Amino acid sequence: MSNFRWNYRSIVFLLSLLDILAILVFYPAKSQAELPKSDVSTTEVEENKVPEAVVNQTVDTSIAPVTLKKAPNDLRERVTPVSQLLQVAPPTNKKAPNNAAGQATSVSQLSDIKPTDWAFQALQSLVERYGVIAGYTDGTFKGDRSLTRYEFAAGLNAALDRLNELIATSTTDLVKREDLDTIKKLQEQFSPELAQLRGRVDSLEARTAKLEATQFTTTTKLIGRSQIVFGELLAGNNVVSKRPAPHNVTLQGSTSLRLNTSFNGKDSLAITIGGGNIESLGQTRAGLLGTYEGRTADNSSITFVRNTLILSGVRYRFLPYPNTQVNIYPLSDGASEIGLSGPINPYFESSSATGANGISRFSRRSLVYNYGDSGPGIAILQGLGKQVQFGIAYSAPNGNNPTSNNGLLTGRYLALAQLIYYSSNRNFRVAATYVNTYSPPNTIGFSGTNFGPAVGSNLVNSTVRGVGTIGNLYGLQGFYQVNSKLAINAWVSYAAHRYLGRGDGNAMDWAVGLAFPDLFSEGALGGVLVGMEPKLTRLSQNVDLGAGAGQADKDTSLHVEAFYQYKIGDNIEVTPGLIWITAPDSDANNPDSLFAWVRTVFRF
Repeated sequence: MSNFRWNYRSIVFLLSLLDILAILVFYPAKSQAELPKSDVSTTEVEENKVPEAVVNQTVDTSIAPVTLKKAPNDLRERVTPVSQLLQVAPPTNKKAPNNAAGQATSVSQLSDIKPTDWAFQALQSLVERYGVIAGYTDGTFKGDRSLTRYEFAAGLNAALDRLNELIATSTTDLVKREDLDTIKKLQEQFSPELAQLRGRVDSLEARTAKLEATQFTTTTKLIGRSQIVFGELLAGNNVVSKRPAPHNVTLQGSTSLRLNTSFNGKDSLAITIGGGNIESLGQTRAGLLGTYEGRTADNSSITFVRNTLILSGVRYRFLPYPNTQVNIYPLSDGASEIGLSGPINPYFESSSATGANGISRFSRRSLVYNYGDSGPGIAILQGLGKQVQFGIAYSAPNGNNPTSNNGLLTGRYLALAQLIYYSSNRNFRVAATYVNTYSPPNTIGFSGTNFGPAVGSNLVNSTVRGVGTIGNLYGLQGFYQVNSKLAINAWVSYAAHRYLGRGDGNAMDWAVGLAFPDLFSEGALGGVLVGMEPKLTRLSQNVDLGAGAGQADKDTSLHVEAFYQYKIGDNIEVTPGLIWITAPDSDANNPDSLFAWVRTVFRF
């Protein structure tokens, strides 16, 4: 590895990192970092990726089925992608919370109340005779805390309502005289608490009416995500100029806002706007490092003006049948809409359910999911029984452009098919993926290249000027939840490129990742990944992609990544991490690069 250049900017960066770690130590928080629980009808789904045109990050857009009688409380949980219909949480030793409201059949089940109290015995007699009281399913009022007079008044008020109902609707003497005397005595003793309780109910009803009168909409929910990132290149050269790259500390950020609307409780219209100024470490033969290797997952697109809000996603999702989901999107991408990497790589791919975020784009997705850009298309997901799911998608990155070599059916496209198998206990899953993609001559996408995965070496992202390119990609991905504290994921991908009229090339990538939920602290998440970013392994002798005729990548470059994500409450997470690239651009003559990244995400 090349020598580090330590200067005052490096010291400032490290001091900032130490400050953040100190906050994490002295400001502990509790939150779960486990896979989402699910079944066929109420699955919580992964976040869908905000198109690369904005920030290359994901924001929750999915919603689960609900009845049509009531407006949903959370539009994010009303249509369930079939890609998640079979996904469940791994085994966990966590206890169920003891504040879930339920119905107790007897006041004697409310263990915090003293049975020797007169009021207890009087209310017990009324409750068990007339069959009404509200309590908690674990038999307590708020854990091991004693029952307050106000809480007792709530139970008494429920009994009063029930007796009044019986008196008003009955033609016979169902309520005994002695019970009425008992009620009168209890009312007198708890009259202040009953008055306070009813006052609170009246106030709540008034506030609810005001909210309903002034709310934005009954069908739309706003979901937001902002992030602030510190970053610094600690070591590395520009692979094109062969000169050391600047080691400047940066402070950058991005924001995305999504409006989720449902029209019938079983569909979802998502509209996303966003913007940011998070710069990439490099692009193909351009930028800081002169290569896409080590690219972080949060970069803004190179084709849009920084700090400008743009429309970055539009998608309509519906369920024509219980196990079938259709996504139609004027602006998104098929790999995200079909929910491909979430079920296979859940702890590294960004998700509202897991809160997981790998630092690099490569750690989140294999080569087969990285070709193509956001644009119009359609995705269909079909559940085949309880353990198999099949999905297909078609996207055209330049499908909104009617000019030559563009359009929905005549320009760049990506057609994808995937089959996922889940074990019966849901702790193992494996997916086989096939992608066919085409880029016409001289077309440019959001990534700045007209062909390639926008990660990996310069050669694998290149094509011949004036020549169309076809790719056939094959991927095998697997995930195994060993236990509640350890998960393993791995993949291997192979690509066959054809440079039309010139020749062929082949590319490969692979990776193995380890995830450690609740590492050092409940709700935290550790992650380590080692792999080979996409590299060109073979090239026809009459094809020149910039390194000479027939020249493929000559060396193997390894991608090593580690991160530790710490949650501060449910809506803030801080993730420091490192990305280490050996032999950048698959050239052992290039010194290793090392990049530090500290991301803070705010969800609202």
